[in-house]
Amino acid sequence: MDYILHLETSTKVCSVALSKNGQLLHVLETSEEGYVHGEKLTLFIQEILVKEAISSKALKAISVASGPGSYTGLRIGVSTAKGLCFALDIPLIAIDSLQCLFALGQEKFPNQTILPMIDARRMEVFSSVYTNDGEVLKGITADILEETTYSEYEPFVAIGDGVEKLQAFWKDRNVTIDPSVIASAIGQVNIAYNKFVAKSFEDVAYFEPYYLKDFVVGVSTKNALTPKQ
Repeated sequence: MDYILHLETSTKVCSVALSKNGQLLHVLETSEEGYVHGEKLTLFIQEILVKEAISSKALKAISVASGPGSYTGLRIGVSTAKGLCFALDIPLIAIDSLQCLFALGQEKFPNQTILPMIDARRMEVFSSVYTNDGEVLKGITADILEETTYSEYEPFVAIGDGVEKLQAFWKDRNVTIDPSVIASAIGQVNIAYNKFVAKSFEDVAYFEPYYLKDFVVGVSTKNALTPKQ
């Protein structure tokens, strides 16, 4: 039986899921105002293994959100995943945080273009754009949001914690905004199992999260949005 543990820490959501042969068994997660990954992540891992009555030695792989996202959250998630992989001598599977978010959105909006967003800071987001069948229309970028940002992809559904700042500004656009679809380890399950079967693993010793740290904020254009006070 192929048990895989899934860790999602790229946003304020701290989420742990367990799957068997590509099927979700259990998930534990919390979303709090502050980042609680350092306090909750290992507790959730222990609890979920107890709930499913399996030992950590039964795990065949660990999947983890690889970014982009919160520097602190990603660092905690990846270091925890790497520690488990070293201790158990099992492979590490990296999951693009925005692809994971897209997978969750695709279940709710199966026939629409989807734009997953992760809040960066102020009016910035990490984002990508996917067709309804998973084709990447726009790769991962860090963007300053403006009134017409991503207009070339309309109509689309915007999801993730980065959309909360948009509901008032984009109300007259051909865009569906759904802040209820947020990061969760559930979105990793199918992606991780496919990678496990294909033996698409990371080098545990050298793997690092994709922080998107090289992005330098430029001067926004005239339609730049004003952050909420």
